[in-house]
Amino acid sequence: MVPIVPEGREPASSAPAVGNNVSFQNALRGMGRAVDGGERLVASAASGNLGGLDSGQLIALQAGIYRYSEAVDLVAKLVDRASTAVKTVVSPH
Repeated sequence: MVPIVPEGREPASSAPAVGNNVSFQNALRGMGRAVDGGERLVASAASGNLGGLDSGQLIALQAGIYRYSEAVDLVAKLVDRASTAVKTVVSPH
């Protein structure tokens, strides 16, 4: 049976205060957990481990894969912005 909700997923909380390093660190850890859970979900679905899922569970699976793709997209954007910032700081003026 496919786990519908990735393990370790935490409920959404209020937005962190700007400049709060601990909240940013927690946000990054949360994204990492979301990506890890999504990878497990996709791997399970890709292995054909879907026997006996009803329509509601299949919709939940689709939503889980969508959340995973959104998390991957967000991480890619953060990496792109961080690498651009590093290039700007390191480049000679």
